[in-house]
Amino acid sequence: MYIISLNIYFNHMNTKREANHQQRSILGVVAGITAFLIWGLSPIYWKELYKVSASEIILHRIVWSFFLLMPVIIFRRRFAEFISAITSLKSVLILTATSVIVSTNWLTYIWAVQNDFILQASLGYYINPLINVLLGMIFLGERFRRLQIVSLVIATGSVLYLTFYYGEFPWISLLLGFSFGLYGLIRKIVDVGSLVGLGIETFILSIPAGIYLIFLHQIGESAFLKVGLRTDLFLLGAAFVTAIPLILFTFSARRLNLSTVGFIQYIGPTVMFLLGILVYNEAFNSAQIITFIGIWIALAVYSIDSIIHFKNISDPIK
Repeated sequence: MYIISLNIYFNHMNTKREANHQQRSILGVVAGITAFLIWGLSPIYWKELYKVSASEIILHRIVWSFFLLMPVIIFRRRFAEFISAITSLKSVLILTATSVIVSTNWLTYIWAVQNDFILQASLGYYINPLINVLLGMIFLGERFRRLQIVSLVIATGSVLYLTFYYGEFPWISLLLGFSFGLYGLIRKIVDVGSLVGLGIETFILSIPAGIYLIFLHQIGESAFLKVGLRTDLFLLGAAFVTAIPLILFTFSARRLNLSTVGFIQYIGPTVMFLLGILVYNEAFNSAQIITFIGIWIALAVYSIDSIIHFKNISDPIK
């Protein structure tokens, strides 16, 4: 009778743990999808600021993001981590470098959206996982697996086709892909969480950004408080567009395995791709069609390789 009771108890506990794990996974998927949907739909937001230059938008995005992130960091009891990182010379130097890289990424992206290059921007985020593989080989000494080589060859051929056949070098796509890849690579060096790291990056950038915003206002070239209340609110809201998807993504990444996150991440560039064609009617010629098809094939090969690799390392028998 005692043994039977123990079995019932342990079965109940296992069932409860499985239910909790399933609930965490569901919440992780919902948070991840929401994060990438926000990132994918963000061109709609930045298009609303067509009266403001991309450079001024970035300055406001940096400053207001810092003021939004700090209360979040304090609320989530990460302020001690913030102080520890900001007082470390190594961490500050690394995060200064990443802050420059991420601001370059932001500026390029918003400029691309404002100038009707949403398709190129989406291509940049499509090829980002493949660029990560390439950077890992170059800087971290990681070995290519066969299917990874195939995917990189297909992706490279697609970009070269667009460049040489049509004469259109996709510099926006490559700059976005490589800047985001380098950002992730360098951030691996410093042991700081994504939320605290972004808080420090925006803190570092907010000092020169704030000074330059004041200068623009004094010489009468600032859109803030001059164009209209709607524009002012959208500039202030840039902080939420920056912080909310990051917080959701961090929440998601902690509850899902990498392969699941890898699939979810394609939602962002796919939504951007559809916006560019269906909403903003960007030109989509035959060379671009072939390029995107090539990139999608490369990503399919890459995803298959990731699934196989994940199953191999998670299978205890192998």
